[in-house]
Amino acid sequence: MRTVKTIYLDHNATTPVHPEVVQAMTPWLAERFGNASSLTHAPGREARDAVEEARETVARFLGAESDEIVFTTGATESDNTALKGAAWAAPPGRNRILASAIEHRAVLETARWLDPRGFPLEVIPVDRFGLVDPAAIERSLDDRTLIVSTMHANSEVGTIEPVEEIGALCRKRGILFHTDATQTVGKIPVDVRSIGCDLLSLSAHKFYGPKGVGALYIRRRTPLEPLLHGGGQERGRRSGTLNVPGIVGLAAACRVTARDREAEQARLLSLRRRLFDGITGAVEGAHLNGHPERRLPHNLHFSFEAVDGEALILAMRRVALSSGSACSSAREGPSYVLRAMGVPDELAHASVRFGLGRSNDAAQVDEVIGLLAASVSRLRDLAPRG
Repeated sequence: MRTVKTIYLDHNATTPVHPEVVQAMTPWLAERFGNASSLTHAPGREARDAVEEARETVARFLGAESDEIVFTTGATESDNTALKGAAWAAPPGRNRILASAIEHRAVLETARWLDPRGFPLEVIPVDRFGLVDPAAIERSLDDRTLIVSTMHANSEVGTIEPVEEIGALCRKRGILFHTDATQTVGKIPVDVRSIGCDLLSLSAHKFYGPKGVGALYIRRRTPLEPLLHGGGQERGRRSGTLNVPGIVGLAAACRVTARDREAEQARLLSLRRRLFDGITGAVEGAHLNGHPERRLPHNLHFSFEAVDGEALILAMRRVALSSGSACSSAREGPSYVLRAMGVPDELAHASVRFGLGRSNDAAQVDEVIGLLAASVSRLRDLAPRG
């Protein structure tokens, strides 16, 4: 029986590990198994050297210094460390946290956990495109504000936020600025100096690296208490045995991305335009969510009138799709991101995210458009008449 190959369009959720990344990691999964903290013998020193070389690579990729990079298990740990670490190191009188309404749950839930523990949270609204207004941030800043957290780009609707403006506002007032760049690292240029952030989170698996590894950029002299205590690894900022294969893989993903990003970004933009034109031309009642221009090159997010989004995803079973963030897929109710943007519940329930990537081409995009149009038509025909 012939197996029908799945068309993968969920690259916002995760990406396949690039072959060059696999090649770089493989020796560290087998014969090079030393613990990077065991410096009394050659295998341990070899592992330590690999980690430090990777740290240099990640730092250059982000425009940072090597001692500003702390390796973590991924963006969730990095987000938790950024907010909790800043809170626990806060000077007297600085305790307010500001975060946008569409932050990843790793930021919002961490901030909500801190709220009753003496660090009140103010949620900053967004407009109908999912954009945070820097002026709204500025109006909320005061002498008690400790940290502002605004993601670089939204994981659901793909809107790219004005983080440079927000960073400048925070820097002027001596307020910490954290940005979750999980969706932008590897997709568009990310430079910590240009952004003006004190803290930046990322995950390797979002840009063709392995799962279970990421990093937190911590600007020099940023006060931050560690989340994990123990052996004092990462200069005491994150204890625990280092994931040498994962760290090597993260660095390899940075190298591949630095080499290919410009060409791949142009290719994805072309595919995105083709997909957008095809959807809007073939499906009536298709509403784009997110900013029409300030958006990630590989992302489209649509709501389809008179169609349930989950039913549509199931109907298009040959295509790997999602309705939003993978971390929110098990939760009931419409997306909190779309609600924050003012999208009506009936359209929020009818939403689908399309995440393009390296494995996609024009023929697949055309096939998806045809499957989508047929599936929407069939579901609308099956819907009960009011």
